[in-house]
Amino acid sequence: MANRVTIFENVCKGCGLCTLVCPKKIMKIDKNRFNDKGYNPSAVTDISQCIACAMCAAMCPDSAIKVEKE
Repeated sequence: MANRVTIFENVCKGCGLCTLVCPKKIMKIDKNRFNDKGYNPSAVTDISQCIACAMCAAMCPDSAIKVEKE
């Protein structure tokens, strides 16, 4: 099992705080998608680079991110 990042897209407001704290810079706001509330949710660009530090989950004000370490 590899590291896993689950983004609860319908909770995400697309604030971008997770993108600021990711040490690998693999979090981004997906400008091509919208959730049910009309926000652009966060997305992981390259899960193989994820070190499962959970900084993104800790920073998220809405608890929209869950990180699981392998």
